[in-house]
This record gives sequence, C-alpha cells and structure tokens, in this order.
Amino acid sequence: MKIEYLLSLSEGKTLEFKENSTSSHHIVKTIIAFSNTAGGTLILGVRDEDKTLIGIDNPIIEVEKMANLINDCISPKIAPNIDIITYRNKHLLQVQIYPGANKPYYFKASGLTKGVYYRVGSTNREADQTMIEELKRSVTNKYFDETPLLDLNPEAIDFRVASGFFEGKKVLSKKDLQTLELVVTSQGRKVPTVGGIILFSPQREEFFPDCWIQAGRFVGTTKSELMDSIEIRDYPINSIEKATDFVKKHSFFAYKIEELKRTEHWSIPLKAVREAIINAFAHTDYSQRGAPIRISIFDDRLEIENPGLLPFGLTIDDIIEGVSKIRNKVIVRVLHELGYIEKWGMGIARIMDSCRDAGLPLPEFKEVGNRFRVTIYTKVIEPPKLDKIDQEIIQIIKASEGLSTSEVGTMIGLSTRAVRERLKKLVALNLLYVAGTGLYDPNKKFKAKD
Repeated sequence: MKIEYLLSLSEGKTLEFKENSTSSHHIVKTIIAFSNTAGGTLILGVRDEDKTLIGIDNPIIEVEKMANLINDCISPKIAPNIDIITYRNKHLLQVQIYPGANKPYYFKASGLTKGVYYRVGSTNREADQTMIEELKRSVTNKYFDETPLLDLNPEAIDFRVASGFFEGKKVLSKKDLQTLELVVTSQGRKVPTVGGIILFSPQREEFFPDCWIQAGRFVGTTKSELMDSIEIRDYPINSIEKATDFVKKHSFFAYKIEELKRTEHWSIPLKAVREAIINAFAHTDYSQRGAPIRISIFDDRLEIENPGLLPFGLTIDDIIEGVSKIRNKVIVRVLHELGYIEKWGMGIARIMDSCRDAGLPLPEFKEVGNRFRVTIYTKVIEPPKLDKIDQEIIQIIKASEGLSTSEVGTMIGLSTRAVRERLKKLVALNLLYVAGTGLYDPNKKFKAKD
C-alpha cells in the first residue's frame, strides 16, 4: 500500500503512526496487539496528532533497533517486515505486522497473564483470561460452543423443543443431536455442548446469563429518555422473531403503488434488521460475561450490539468485502439447517443491500469496547449530485499521478478558492483523498480512490 495513501488515513485497528521510537514500551504493545488481532502497519517518522512528516535521521540504526526490540521483548517470536520508505525527502520506517499463527503473543517482561494485548480501534487493550482463551482457540480451529459441559447430561437439552423447531425441515432423532454436535461423547459418556445448551435448553441462562435480548425505543437520538422496552428471554430462534417484531412495532409503515401493485414499505428495512439479529446470535462471544445482545431504536437509527469483537484476523473492511470467519460452529450450523443462514458469509452483504435498496445510507459496522455494533440509519438520502465540473475534476485527477488545488484550477479554468471547495466536497464523498505531509502542506496533491 502506498505511503501517501496510508498518510491520508486515520489511525485505527490496523494502522498507527509514531514520531520516533522513544516510546518503545508502547511500540511493543502495539506490535503485540497487531499480531494478536488482524495484523497492522506501524509507521515511524510521522507525528500522530496531525500526520506531519518528521522523518527519521538514522534509518539504518532504527531498523536494527526495531528488530532487536521485537526480538527481545515479544514471545512467541514474530517475523515482521521492516522497510525504510523515502517520501518527500524524508526517511520513514514502515513495520508491517501479520496476524500471528501462535497466539497469544505477549510482552516477555509482563508474562502471559499480564502481557497480552489486542487491538480495538486505535487503542491497545490488555487481555483478561477470557480473551486469552479466545486467542488460543482462534489458532486451533476450536470453537467455544463446541465445548462439552461435563457436569450435565443430554437431558439438559429439551428434545421436544428442538424437534419443534425442525418441524417441516426434518424429523429430528436423538442421533441428530450428535450429528449437529449439540451432544458429544467426552470422557466415555454423552454430554451436551455449549451450543446445545444455548439453543435448546430451558436452563441456558443459568449457565450463560447473558443469553437474552434487551431492546428499547428511545425518544430522540440519545438514551436519555426511554419510550418502550422489552426483555426477550426465549429460545434464541424464537427471540430472533420477537426482536424483529419489536423493531417492526416502532417502525413507520406505508403502502406504495409500484407497477399497479401495492407493496409494503417500512422506515427501517426489516430484512436488514432480521439479518443483523441473526448475525448477533451467530457471532456473539458467549464466553464473555456482563451484557446481553442489545437493540436500541432512535429517531434516526437502529443499533444492534452483541458481546464479542470480530473473530481475530478480521477487520471491518474484510467483512464488508465478504470475508467471514465462524465464531460459533454449532450455532451457525443449526441456524443454517433451519434456513436462517442461507449461505455462510453473506449476512453483511444482505444487510448492506437491504439498506441500499431502501435508499438509506450504508450501515456502519464498529467494534466498541469488547462488543460489535451494527448501526442502520433510517433517514433516506439523496444520491450525491455531481455536476459536470465535479465530474471533470474527477476525470483529470484519475488521469494524473495527483494534482494540487492550483493545478486543477488551471486545467478547468476556475479560481483556486472555487476549486478548493469542490475538492473538499469530493474528499468528503470519499471520491478523492489527500496525499501530503500534513493538513497544511502547501504541496499536497489530490488523488482518486481506486
């Protein structure tokens, strides 16, 4: 990835800037967090407050220093790419970290219990024991919901309830419980798995107290005043429908005549809502304790939030591109068998398509604390209006290696001030990006997004 494009981005899950290597303790934590999470790029020689290029005076020495720091302070060993980048007559150090295959990585000086870090947004978080266990599972192809519960017997799963959900799909047999890994053989006897208890046990909250949905409708755009709320403590499959019904209750409804046919229209795209609720159940980290799945309805948006970050190795960009990774193998398989998940990895795409079809902004996907949040906006937007001059600006920039404000103005015959406003709008629309050494760089160039 070009350095100028990285400089146009903000710090986040996979990117961090540092002016120099003096804060070695923080640098080590960042590299550990990148290795444990989704990889990332650390760039030295850039002031992180405003991304002004400072540069590195002795890059060869810094490369050796960085290599020794990583080797001496981090366990297990990692193999980053450390490169010297020359840009605008400044030397930068680019440290590329890949998602590690030997998680958890940790700070040797702090040990495994206190030295493990992971990445949330642009911050490094110290991992507790639950998170450390999740990191271990992520590299062994083991899933928490496959875990056998040795203190229980298969009767903890209500076979009658499970059979009822499969009615019309198949006649469920006791053998099917093992095929679906709702029950497994462990230590010479049959016991239920975590997934089996969560899906089909009346005792599920006794063992997993956060396995329920809290939903609320708030007045305005904040949580200061609650209008209506519900606690849904049913079996997860029933809860999906009940939660969707609660959202429907608080959605505006209208009929629209299209090609002589009357069709239903809701202020919130219910297909997207249902898909997001299914995803929340499928991807919740049930090993966490502290809060259930939450649905919050505001005047301008809907938020669906579940415990658990993205599976380690994935970023927001990955899931938008359709890359997926299963967190709960048993739960996902049952939802697939019941028709709630048609094709693995397509949930995010369907949410986005439903919002786009409804004329709404694309939904936002975000990691917040140790939780994952989907935000569906409910205000219909008009497509960005680009006049002929805007389109001409985009075309001449695409045909170049980057142009300054004055160069664009000269080519299209407008004043620098008029061009500046148009360029600002096109950057805001994510059609262009700024390549430069800082916000006030007089030599900055505008380039077209790929």
